[in-house]
Amino acid sequence: MRVDSASDERTVNNAVRHQYRVLTDEEKEAVVALKDKGAEFIALCQSRGASRELSIAITKIEEAVMWAVKHVTK
Repeated sequence: MRVDSASDERTVNNAVRHQYRVLTDEEKEAVVALKDKGAEFIALCQSRGASRELSIAITKIEEAVMWAVKHVTK
């Protein structure tokens, strides 16, 4: 089951975290913006080809987005 990350229904797909708070509209917009910028940066990296270095960079971008979203949703 896929649930939009800005949806109030996002609790249904997480077996570990049992309680969530409802995000404000501003927080939802921030989550979407952070993920969109991360996806844009990943796409730019992928457009440059493939290498171990780019693979590491993409992993780090994913991690940065995760931590930024965690900050917004804590």
